[in-house]
Amino acid sequence: MSFSSPLVLLGLVAIPVLSWWYVSQQRRRLRATEAFVAPALSRSLAPRQPGWRRHAPMIVFAVAIAVLIVAAARPQRTVAVPVDSAAIMLENDVSSSMTATDVHPSRLVAAQRAAERLVAGVPSTVLVGQLEFARRPVLLQSPTTDHSLTQAAIAQLRPGGGGTAIGDAIETAVHVLTTLPAKGGKRPPSAIVLLSDGTSNVGISPLTAARDAKAQHIPIYTIALGTPNGTIAIMRGSRTVITPVPVSPQELAQIATSSGGRAYTAADSVKASAIYAHLATELGHKKVKREITAGFAGGGLVLLLFGSALSLRWFGRLV
Repeated sequence: MSFSSPLVLLGLVAIPVLSWWYVSQQRRRLRATEAFVAPALSRSLAPRQPGWRRHAPMIVFAVAIAVLIVAAARPQRTVAVPVDSAAIMLENDVSSSMTATDVHPSRLVAAQRAAERLVAGVPSTVLVGQLEFARRPVLLQSPTTDHSLTQAAIAQLRPGGGGTAIGDAIETAVHVLTTLPAKGGKRPPSAIVLLSDGTSNVGISPLTAARDAKAQHIPIYTIALGTPNGTIAIMRGSRTVITPVPVSPQELAQIATSSGGRAYTAADSVKASAIYAHLATELGHKKVKREITAGFAGGGLVLLLFGSALSLRWFGRLV
């Protein structure tokens, strides 16, 4: 919680001052009573002692004043609301290593399911596109608000050949996002969600491409999918060779940092889906502050009325 007028909270200093004054008044009253009536006779003259109830109205009034001071400071809370306009480019590695089954049922299928969850989770106002890459990038679907088209493109993802051109894929996505039609003279805020299991070994440097994306204010969110134990079967002549394809998240983390995005790792399909669901919320919504002054003001007034009622009920008896 934050406050639009935090200096008003200095008024809370009045609460301990008021408490000190009240306690001093009670002590002065007690001394006056003891001076008028001998202590031995006080119980005979006033057999019913009021106890703590005599202080209840004052306690309620002090709390009410504190609540009203907080209300005057205009408290706010941060809430997430759907964005009016945004664009997300999904980039999926479809190189042969993505057929590894260390992530059930395979890295590529887990990536597809996670991407489908992201598309289903973003608001309908968000443009979402799909790009695949192995040795070269292929744009399957330009960013669109017709998310059924994007879902269809995700379903088209198929394993490709060798080679991982991450840098070329980023450059292609940046070009697509920066040439989207502008609304009101301003292109929609954009982001790239890049999933891979390894490092780039074809095309331009992915770090150079990441810095180009940052220059265009396009952060890249990377997901390294897989485990150190991944393997794939490769045919060499008539022989099948089992080849290790351990996940390599280091370069993906550098890409995210260089572009102003964030890096994630997922060793299973559940974690991958959770990351994409989180990104759907983060990229499809914006945080705004909303005042909750009315609730505090109402609570303070209710406490004032309650304190007044207590005073009417007990003050006549206890004084």
